[in-house]
Amino acid sequence: MSRGDTALLVVDVQERLAPAIADHQRLVWNVARLIDGAKALGLPVVATEQYPKGLGPTLGELADRLGPIPSKLTFSCGGCPEIFHELENRDIHNLLVCGMETHVCVGQTVLDLLADGWRVYVAVDAVGSRFEIDHRTALARMDSAGATLTTTEAALFEWCRTAGTAEFKQISRLAKEK
Repeated sequence: MSRGDTALLVVDVQERLAPAIADHQRLVWNVARLIDGAKALGLPVVATEQYPKGLGPTLGELADRLGPIPSKLTFSCGGCPEIFHELENRDIHNLLVCGMETHVCVGQTVLDLLADGWRVYVAVDAVGSRFEIDHRTALARMDSAGATLTTTEAALFEWCRTAGTAEFKQISRLAKEK
């Protein structure tokens, strides 16, 4: 991943879903750090909401960091093709995916993106499900399908590439957050 060819995709981190997700505070914290890091480094950030009438809007602390968020009824973010067309027009070929739930919307999105020729990375500490077995099984499935599993901190530093810059200081601060 590099900042010139990668975007961040935030999948369905919504008010009524978040409390049911195992260790959702860690997940939301990592998603926020990914958004902040992507913005500091100039990477595009896109997001979706799954049926907001039923699951509520994106969590406020994340929505404040994001632009307009399209809604979808499909589990896969392929139900919001406009976000991918925009990224393709910007010559973006890599996507780092984070969000909820690993085995439903995240998993179906990742599999669809791989089938469409995207290079897909999954931040394993920024995705989650209600049950650990679903989370672990989905990660294994995405890995075997060709997605690259990574972590929030690894992605931030991979995007940054170089120490000694003002951007590095911002990324370093994000990495040191508790």
